Amino acid sequence: MLFDVTAVLVTSTTLGAVVEAVGVPVNPTAIVAVAPLDRALVADAGFASGGRAGIAPAAAVDPAALPAGLAPAPFIGPQPAQKLAQDALERIPTLRGTTLLAQLSLLGRDDLATVLGDNPKLVPRLLSSPPPATAVAAWWRDSSSDAHRSLLAEAPQLVGGLEGVPYTQRSTANKRYLDEVTGDIRTRLQNGVGRAKAAELTTRLHMLEQVREALTPTADGEKRQLVSLDPSGDGTAVIVVGDLQTADDVSFLVPGMFYGVDARIVPWTTTAADMQAQQTEWLERLGRGDETSAVVSWIGYETPTLVNVAAMDNARAGQKALTASLRGLAAARDDHPYVSVLAHSYGTTAAMLSLSEDDVTVDSLAMVGSPGGPVATVRDLAVRDGVWVGAAPWDPIGDAGVFGNQPRQASFGATQLGVDGARDPLTGADLTAAVSHNDYFTVGGESLRNLALVGIGEGARVIG
Repeated sequence: MLFDVTAVLVTSTTLGAVVEAVGVPVNPTAIVAVAPLDRALVADAGFASGGRAGIAPAAAVDPAALPAGLAPAPFIGPQPAQKLAQDALERIPTLRGTTLLAQLSLLGRDDLATVLGDNPKLVPRLLSSPPPATAVAAWWRDSSSDAHRSLLAEAPQLVGGLEGVPYTQRSTANKRYLDEVTGDIRTRLQNGVGRAKAAELTTRLHMLEQVREALTPTADGEKRQLVSLDPSGDGTAVIVVGDLQTADDVSFLVPGMFYGVDARIVPWTTTAADMQAQQTEWLERLGRGDETSAVVSWIGYETPTLVNVAAMDNARAGQKALTASLRGLAAARDDHPYVSVLAHSYGTTAAMLSLSEDDVTVDSLAMVGSPGGPVATVRDLAVRDGVWVGAAPWDPIGDAGVFGNQPRQASFGATQLGVDGARDPLTGADLTAAVSHNDYFTVGGESLRNLALVGIGEGARVIG
């Protein structure tokens, strides 16, 4: 019967669309409609009359004999595929992890914009519990260049926030995301909001403008990358002086109390630039001028204030974030740069937690002004080359041991890092002393000189 043939064709068309919709993005506008069956063509094919050898002619269908409401020749066109394509798009927000990433990378740019526009919490949810950095790196590597362009254009927050994506693309994405967020805030303020909301948005806008200022290099300085940005709450930001994707030596500067993005991202990035410049000078002086360094101005967690500095909550948050950054570096690069963590104050506690409890390893660790941590000796830390520790004479934190063992104690086993001022045995320069808790990164100081050398694997040249 003609009705039977039509039903088979509908089923075949639908199954094809299902396969397409489940695994591959469907652009409904690209589907060519199938014309309604032509009865004359069906008759010519031998189904309505005449027949071929071995095939019985089909009897004509009497419309009156069909169930009420059923057309004798249902229209076969784009509607079923369109419906299935829409259903597939609507399923995407229910996915998680790498399954979600895989589907997003298969969408065309328009469909990607639609999905993200209709589901504004999708990206924040994914970033709050991201896939492992190794899985992200594999996903990005296996995705097409067209997918990369679409994701960078329509999902910069996602690309910029995923550990494992190459740093060049992350920086591009985060700078675009920075522009988007600041533009949105300005628009909302111009359109008018309540007084409390206006104050909140103004504060956030100022923080983001500080990030933008920190991204501006000096006239003769290295380029700067924005490899992480979270504008929510007090914010987090990670800026790199140098190229994190290619540098031979990578140093993470991990700060302590009162180092929020709004107040400290500019001076902390200036410190990173000073450190990177000094490392470059040492590389040239020591015959390693073909190598490069990158220093990470890392405010990747909300640092404590006087209200909560006595607790470990922020240190645990810092531990989690630093571990994620170190895993991301290992996943994004397979050429194994020399990696150091140079930590200050409360940041040393977060660093010790990361390197003693998590599955990450660095080449060297230097700690200055440390309040201590729950680590007994350097043997408990996943550090290959060595651990250095220093404290200024008028730094009350450096001897406190508030959070456990004080790394300056001889039993801890760390190498002393000089901060009291000295004459450089290699250059003959007079190096100034660090006196208080915030003097460790002063240009021309013994402390900065020693930290720079630790960061490029020249710990043997540190003045003790």
